[in-house]
Amino acid sequence: MGDMANLFGTGRFAQPSGQEEATDEAQEAADEAAEEVRLRLAVDGGDVEAMSMLGAMLLRRGDFDGAESQLRAATAAGDRAAANNLGVLLHQRGYADEAAGWWRIAAVAGSAAAAHALGRHFRERGDEPAAEYWLCQSAEQGHVLGAYALADLLEHRGDDAGAGRWMRAAAERGHREAAYRLARTLDRGAGPGRDGEDAAGEEVEQWYRQAAARGHRRAALHLGAILEKRGELKEAGRWYLTSAKEGEARAACALGFLLRDAGDTESAAVWWLRAAQDGDGNAANALGALHAERGETQTAERWYRAAMDAGDDNGAYNLGLLCAEQGRTAQAEQWYRRAAYAGHREASNALAILLLRGGDETGAEPWFSKAAEAGSVDAAFNLGILHAGRGAERTALRWYERAAAAGHTEAALQVGMARLRAGDEREAERFLRCAAGGGSAEAAYRLATVLDARRPPPPAHELGEPAQEKSECEEWYERAASQGHRRAQVRVGMLAAARGDVVEAARWYREAAEAGSRNGAFNLGLLLAREGSEPEAVVWWRRAADAGHGRAALRLALVCARRGELAEGQRWADRAVSLGPAEVGERAARLRDALRQELSA
Repeated sequence: MGDMANLFGTGRFAQPSGQEEATDEAQEAADEAAEEVRLRLAVDGGDVEAMSMLGAMLLRRGDFDGAESQLRAATAAGDRAAANNLGVLLHQRGYADEAAGWWRIAAVAGSAAAAHALGRHFRERGDEPAAEYWLCQSAEQGHVLGAYALADLLEHRGDDAGAGRWMRAAAERGHREAAYRLARTLDRGAGPGRDGEDAAGEEVEQWYRQAAARGHRRAALHLGAILEKRGELKEAGRWYLTSAKEGEARAACALGFLLRDAGDTESAAVWWLRAAQDGDGNAANALGALHAERGETQTAERWYRAAMDAGDDNGAYNLGLLCAEQGRTAQAEQWYRRAAYAGHREASNALAILLLRGGDETGAEPWFSKAAEAGSVDAAFNLGILHAGRGAERTALRWYERAAAAGHTEAALQVGMARLRAGDEREAERFLRCAAGGGSAEAAYRLATVLDARRPPPPAHELGEPAQEKSECEEWYERAASQGHRRAQVRVGMLAAARGDVVEAARWYREAAEAGSRNGAFNLGLLLAREGSEPEAVVWWRRAADAGHGRAALRLALVCARRGELAEGQRWADRAVSLGPAEVGERAARLRDALRQELSA
């Protein structure tokens, strides 16, 4: 993909020079003049085939008067090709019924081209049975245009089997539109889970490729999309480029996205501009987003409006986002509403959030509901939050479950927590696993606690024994801890300490403590004190006690008492009594009373 911007310079897109084209045209003109002289000489000698060929040549040139005399003479002599071409000439002059008469004569004589033309004539007149008869005559003789026209007629009538048969016949004979339409039909029918899906996909690609190779720009677009989905970005880019150069705006837009993903934003902008100028709303939105990222808000707004004018509801939604980022709440609401009324689900969700932040909960709920019913996972989750805030837990759970089923991580966490509260541990575990797998640190921690409660107590670790293998619950604790979950960090530290891994325990305690965990600070103090670093332990106990940890306050009181700092010890004992829990408060009260007696002695 990196060299996509230079594809113009490759041989694939090389064009002949103007001088070469002029030379070729001059040669063709000379050859045609010589052929005309040869045919006229043959006509003067009474050659019927030459009359027919000369008439066809003059017809192609636009010399209708000269062509008609030659074709009528050849037709009178029984030349069926001349009768067909005479019909073409008369049709172009506006004599459709007379043209049909000559086509019928040629078709009865076995002209497949005349049968095709006659079939088209009857279809234009609305006589489908006659049209089908003559088109069938043409198609069965191997006439590719007849096969395609017959397929089109049968498809219009709803005869899918017949249409598919003749569309395939036309495609196999090189008709590019037939190849494209056959690919589209197969593409729509190749849904996921069908038997032979891979084979069907290969056939779809084959027909798109055939049509694209013959210059069908929409086929090139679809072929590019297939290749991009498969990860073959360079070839996808080439087909997008081929299609875009032929004027397909969607291909230019898709090429822009490929170039952007490859890091070439400037080239992407060129193709988006081309597509947007041709009326592609998606490209206009992409240009708006590009300018918004650069801080060029006025230009971004202009392109978002262009997208909206092109019928792309994302334009109004993006205008709402732009206004919201600038603090223009009233305008943001206006654009969100416009997109939401058009059925844009994310705009409905954004409008509901805007209304909710403004205190209009009644106005927000219908928009959340509309977005959720349209498939917005975020809106379903937000409805859960809304109902949970009202105390409607059952309704909230229903919306959480809906969002969780669509893969919303936080919704899965909420469902898991609700199942835990209801005592349904198995279902809780299932949802917590989904949420934890989606990256929720809280879900990983909660899942670890569920698993932790089930496992049997580990055997005592003796010095010199190999460390025990980590359990699944410890792996989930570690995942949560690595995401900054403080309680998980403390728990990982405790498990490491139980294994005898003091260094690992200290690392996790310290990380939790520095993030503000009072339990982490207390446990780190205990670990340091056991290792003989009481001064540093005191620092962490002090931090834990200041954050409201009763046991840390009691430890400080004991340290002060041992050092003879009775007044300071009494202060920390008072603090421990007030913080608790009950057993800590009782011990701290006894120590405080003892220190008070000592001070009054």
